[in-house]
Amino acid sequence: MTIDTDVLIIGAGASGLTLACDLERRGVRYRIIEASEHGFQGSRAKGVQPRTAEVFDDLGVLEALEPRSTLYPPLGLHIGPFALRRTMIKIHKASPDIPYPNTLLAPQNATDLSLRERLQQLGGHVAYGTRLISYEQDALGLSAVIENGEGRSTIRTRFLIGADGGSSTVRRGAGIPFVGTTDESDRMIVADLDLTGLSRTRWHIWPRNGGRFMALCPLPAGPFQLMLRLKPADPAHLDQAAIESLVRQYTDRVGLKVRKVLWSSVWRPNIRLAERYRRGNVLLVGDAAHVHPPTGAQGLNTGVQDAYNMGWKLAQVIAGAPDALLDSYESERRPVAARVLGLATALYANLKDRPLAAAARGDEERQLALSYRGGALAPMADSSREPGASVMPGDRAPDSSYIDAEKRQGTLFDRFRGPHFTLIAIGSTAILEAHQMAWPQTGAGLEFLLLEGQGNADFRRIYGVDDALVLVRPDGYVAAVATTANALQASPQLTTLLPQ
Repeated sequence: MTIDTDVLIIGAGASGLTLACDLERRGVRYRIIEASEHGFQGSRAKGVQPRTAEVFDDLGVLEALEPRSTLYPPLGLHIGPFALRRTMIKIHKASPDIPYPNTLLAPQNATDLSLRERLQQLGGHVAYGTRLISYEQDALGLSAVIENGEGRSTIRTRFLIGADGGSSTVRRGAGIPFVGTTDESDRMIVADLDLTGLSRTRWHIWPRNGGRFMALCPLPAGPFQLMLRLKPADPAHLDQAAIESLVRQYTDRVGLKVRKVLWSSVWRPNIRLAERYRRGNVLLVGDAAHVHPPTGAQGLNTGVQDAYNMGWKLAQVIAGAPDALLDSYESERRPVAARVLGLATALYANLKDRPLAAAARGDEERQLALSYRGGALAPMADSSREPGASVMPGDRAPDSSYIDAEKRQGTLFDRFRGPHFTLIAIGSTAILEAHQMAWPQTGAGLEFLLLEGQGNADFRRIYGVDDALVLVRPDGYVAAVATTANALQASPQLTTLLPQ
């Protein structure tokens, strides 16, 4: 039976759009459908972490997103007639290895819009008003029944990707358990408000007993995001009169007026993790695989990085790499989600007794230290590692300035940008070895960066290597470190990465 497309993506939130952008630039045949008639309209997930900014830089999304974002303001903690200033997220200075050190305050609708615009620039588009009804998997692929305004049709696809949120039709169809809990008694109103009478220089918080609180965060586009934790017996009315009454009750400010409720929802702690991320040629990404509390700004970021990890692996397998490469998607990303869920859940639990501690953010939330060391693509016993190397296989490949062998200056992130692998060779012996590298004609290409032994102090300090070869994956993680091309090509993970 004819295959209509190689990849069918269900859901056009941040995760699905990230994957579509990556597949589009790789020339992979795909389709992306979304049940809603348009993109998401609210601010819900509003934090873009530094590692996600690096992903967006590589995909060409960050240029559009930065003007739609800002840095997080300090907290304004309102206790009676007093307003106490507190730092929520420390502002970091950019450094040679971390060019985007700060968490961006970017409403989810701005993030999604920036991704949609980039997808259109690349030549792709989303089929809105189109939903997945059912699917069946067989030995040759999948048959997916979809429905839109013109009726029902069937698409034959090689891979089906569930990016369709916590109530994922794809996950349910695959029979994958979604392990965790939902607390129906703990509810929070989240809304975007056009209001007057409140300073935009603070993220305002009004704490109350028993873990209740109200927060109003100024968003870059003008509205405030409301987060209001209700008591179990409180009604969750979302009309403008009810929300304005609650806001006045918490703030006791006569001059504060809600002019319009732009978007609203009721959130419940639905904290879950899929038992597995893959069943045959069905894979899960983003909220379809894990749902988080709204603390720590982790959910959207984890989903985007899921998609970034998956995209190049799908393309490599379609080009002829071993199917086992796709198994590494789950083995690398599921432990990350489990850890992030624990972090976000602990922060949410702290809201009850330590609201200030729960509001504070540290380095772990920035997701720059996430590593795949010890996984299928970065075994700790890998003999190809350069002894004493600071950066190891499985680690994020940091940025750095460089001077190449032809005296040209640049940064690593500029050279990483794109769908290729990058082989960095530093030192005269390593440069000679780099020319011995054999690389398949199919799949992601290999680009060389040949660095002089002199004048690259930042690179040597950050990467901790000298006269060595560093192979960087398309998703910006180190694949292998070695002193010779033979040792690099003999590393066990390379046979999994490349088409045969």
